[in-house]
Amino acid sequence: MKSLRFLLLNALLAVSVSAMGSDLLINGAGASFPYPLYSKWFSEYTNVEKSVKINYQSIGSGGGIRQFLAGTTDFGASDAPMKDEELAKSQTPILHIPTTLGAVAVTYNIPGVKENIQLTAEVVVDIFAGKIKKWDDEKILKLNPKVKFPKGQYIIVAHRSDGSGTTSVFTDYLANVSAEWGKKYGKGKDIKWPTGLGGKGNEGVTGLIRNNPGAIGYVEMTYAMANNLQMALVKNKAGEFILPSTGAVSKAAAGALAKMPADYRVSITNSDGKGAYPISAFTYLLIHQKMDSKKGKEIVKFLKWAMGPGQKLASPLHYSPLPDSLIAKVNKTIATIKIEE
Repeated sequence: MKSLRFLLLNALLAVSVSAMGSDLLINGAGASFPYPLYSKWFSEYTNVEKSVKINYQSIGSGGGIRQFLAGTTDFGASDAPMKDEELAKSQTPILHIPTTLGAVAVTYNIPGVKENIQLTAEVVVDIFAGKIKKWDDEKILKLNPKVKFPKGQYIIVAHRSDGSGTTSVFTDYLANVSAEWGKKYGKGKDIKWPTGLGGKGNEGVTGLIRNNPGAIGYVEMTYAMANNLQMALVKNKAGEFILPSTGAVSKAAAGALAKMPADYRVSITNSDGKGAYPISAFTYLLIHQKMDSKKGKEIVKFLKWAMGPGQKLASPLHYSPLPDSLIAKVNKTIATIKIEE
């Protein structure tokens, strides 16, 4: 009997190992900005293709681009479009596949303040440049006459310490609204901040804001909402104070659709239009235009799913789904991917 049980156990184990071995593992890494949505996508996709497992590491856009170019991942992810010099490092053409739209929220932890405060572009720039050092600064009080700010409370700036697409979006906004910022500090995935504390990932910055009274920082809207962080209303180009929302992000993107470049590398920060949230952005999956047959076919199938059923999962997680007109263009781009047999 023991021998029979032993044989049966070995047989079952062999079947289990065989089944595990038949799964196709696809690896990706990059932006933390869309991580809540991507995590949901990859989990849900196992119900569509049970033999395909997609592993995604939220390491920041800079790390995602580096790993993708090094060939250690099958795809990358970035909120910041790759630069021409980065694209030139690849032996095969790289496609930017826009997947969703999101907002970078300006979030804060001010003792005793539960309201959504109002900030102009000028004040946001001055805070992150270290020029405005206290919450009861006259410029902030003038914008928020009904808010009782703590007297003498110092501002602690929280920013990303890693190469980050969220940083790229935020600094793109700062440079767009302030020539001085652009000249002194620039924009990109990683800059030399004039002041503040650094945290890794949206998660790290969220932690800094929550744990430091007086802190202000920038995180993807979903992280702010999930952690009950206060979000500022930021004044847009039309003169309106706008809170981050999926609707306000969609309005920010509307103006870009008519002049969308063929490679989708576009900025929508400080967009024109009423109701537009000024710190909005597309986020992208980075895909080789030529791929081997085994993984390539499955990646293409996933991308088509993401442009269809996957878009319905965006809004519940506080991301804006892509407009139908853009999805049609993206599907044509996906169709250009060549699978090498």
